[in-house]
Amino acid sequence: MQLALDNLQSKGNEISSEERQGAVAAILLHDIGHAPFSHALEHDLLSQVSHEDISLLVMERLNEQMDGALKECIRIFKKTHPKKFLGQLISGQLDVDRLDYLKRDSFYTGVSEGVVGSQRIIKMLDVHDGELVVEEKGIYSIEKFLVARRLMYWQVYLHKTVVAAEFLLVSIIRRAKALMRDGGELFASPALSYFLKNRVDMEAFKKDPGVLEWYMALDDMDVMGAIKVWMGHSDKVLSELSCALVNRRLPSIKMSKSPIPIEQIEDWKKKVKKEKGLSDDEVSYFITAGELVNNAYDIGNERIKIKFKDGSLLDVADASDTLNITALSAPVTKYFLMVPRDLMES
Repeated sequence: MQLALDNLQSKGNEISSEERQGAVAAILLHDIGHAPFSHALEHDLLSQVSHEDISLLVMERLNEQMDGALKECIRIFKKTHPKKFLGQLISGQLDVDRLDYLKRDSFYTGVSEGVVGSQRIIKMLDVHDGELVVEEKGIYSIEKFLVARRLMYWQVYLHKTVVAAEFLLVSIIRRAKALMRDGGELFASPALSYFLKNRVDMEAFKKDPGVLEWYMALDDMDVMGAIKVWMGHSDKVLSELSCALVNRRLPSIKMSKSPIPIEQIEDWKKKVKKEKGLSDDEVSYFITAGELVNNAYDIGNERIKIKFKDGSLLDVADASDTLNITALSAPVTKYFLMVPRDLMES
């Protein structure tokens, strides 16, 4: 973020010290509202509350404690700041978060396709009519960035092993919530116990400031510590799911270019119910069908604009001489069926 701001200032774009401080604070805090295990549990621990909503609550709480020092930060994060490009650097199709995590995740996973020339792209950024644009000579770096996004989503973020592990984790939390809300007792940290027992929506956060305290006390260790204990729980569904995750017996996942036939799903449900002795309600924790959507470049969301030497602007998909970029603007959907590994192998 600081490199991006330095570059934009060097090209004559005015950024005050307050705006700089606000932008840096916003990028540091923009994801602070993530649930344990990032996006995986975002919609299961909470009800219709996104991590962005929580990030804003944290910023507002800190702003009160800091006598308004985060006022600019909040305006930039909410995209209500008059300098639109500051908000685009935080959240947009070419934000500095994406430039960071693609490269970082590529390094830690060993998937080389995610390596992008982030510093080159940052140097090519400029502002036109208050919005972020890319200089013409940076177009090939942008093309590589968009291709890297698509490849990283299929090879890392939407990899079938990742999807299977996340489904298993979500199933465990949903089962734990169902048991606790039916009056059952489960081992859990105080913070995790609160969210398993209660339906927590945005209204709950507004009514009781303590709810945010509980939420911020949660991390991955609360969840994994509980799951290791649940391996020995008397509820066979919770126990089997927990054992499968801890022992890495992830569900088998079958991918398809077309939707999974309803008949095939129903056949698997019958087989799983019979083999494991499950009820209609319980089988949903072990089998599911769904779809994965990979959208490397969303043409409906603040497009990436290329600025030519004559001052004209063109969408990167139109400016590119690489056919891949036009193709990347169309989302690709794959369908999957997830079933217990032991039954798939039998």
